[in-house]
Amino acid sequence: MLKPSLYSWLEKYLAYLKYEKNLADNSIENYQRQLSVAFNKLEIASWETFTVSDVRNILNEARKSNLSARSIALRLSAIRGFCSFLVQQGQLTQNPASSIQAPKQAKPLPKQLNVDEMHQLLDIKENDLLAIRDKAMMELMYSCGLRLSELANLNIRSIQTDNQLRVVGKGNKERLLPIGRIALEALGVWLKIRPELASSEETALFVSMRQSRLGTRQIAKRMKLWANRQNLEQSVNPHKLRHSFATHVLESSSDLRGVQELLGHANLSTTQVYTHLNFQHLAHVYDNAHPRAKKSK
Repeated sequence: MLKPSLYSWLEKYLAYLKYEKNLADNSIENYQRQLSVAFNKLEIASWETFTVSDVRNILNEARKSNLSARSIALRLSAIRGFCSFLVQQGQLTQNPASSIQAPKQAKPLPKQLNVDEMHQLLDIKENDLLAIRDKAMMELMYSCGLRLSELANLNIRSIQTDNQLRVVGKGNKERLLPIGRIALEALGVWLKIRPELASSEETALFVSMRQSRLGTRQIAKRMKLWANRQNLEQSVNPHKLRHSFATHVLESSSDLRGVQELLGHANLSTTQVYTHLNFQHLAHVYDNAHPRAKKSK
C-alpha cells in the first residue's frame, strides 16, 4: 500500500484531471483504478525515488497476471500521465515511464450494428415510462453520435430551438449537432411525460426512477437490456451506437472531415478508426470519383 504522503499526490492528480483537464468521471475512475492497482505493491520513500526499474516491475507484474497487451499499455499510459504531472509539480526530475515502450497489440476494428440491426433495436413498441425514455435516449445517441458521458450530461437546455443539440465534449469543447427527425419525435414524446419522473428543479434531460440524472452505468445497462428484449444476436453498448452512427454516415457520405466534426474528434487520425468500409463500397467510390477509373460511355 502507498504511504499517505505518496497517495496524496495521486489524489491531487485525479483532481487535476477533473478540474484542469475536464475529463469525464468514468475516465477519471479508470485512471484511479489503473494507478491504484499499479502502485499497490510499490515500496518507496518518496516519488523522487520512483525509477524506470519500478515501472518495469509494475509492468512485469501485469504480465504475470496474464493481462492483455492492451491492458498493459493502458496501465503504462496511466503511469506516464501521472509521472508527467509529478514532473510539473517538481516531485520528479524526469519521467521514468517515458522511455518504456508499450507492448505491441493488434488493433481490432470497432464493431457496429448494421442498419437493419439498428432498426430492430430502436423499433420499441412498449409505451411505459422507461421504454419511452430509453427509446428517446438511444434515438438521440444514434442520431447525433454522442459519447456516453455526453449523453448522460445533457440538460433540457441542451436542446436548442432550431432542432440542434448543444453538446459539451472532451476538454469542455462545445459543438452543435443536428437532431434527426425520428430522434426529435422520440424526444417530443419523452418530454411530455418527463415531469412524471423529474421535479421542476431537475435540469437533466434523462432521469431515473429516483428522479435524478441517469448515470452512465445505468444507461449502459438499459441498452444491454434492450438488445436482449429486441432479440439482437449481439450485445449493445453506448460506444457501439456511436460507432454505428459514424460508420453509417461515412458509408453514405464518404465525408471523413464531416464525420470528424460530428464526433468531436480533435484529430482526423482518431476518426479514421471508423473507416472500415467494405471493399465493394470503396471500389464503388473509386469508380465514380477517379478520372482514370470512370468507364467510357
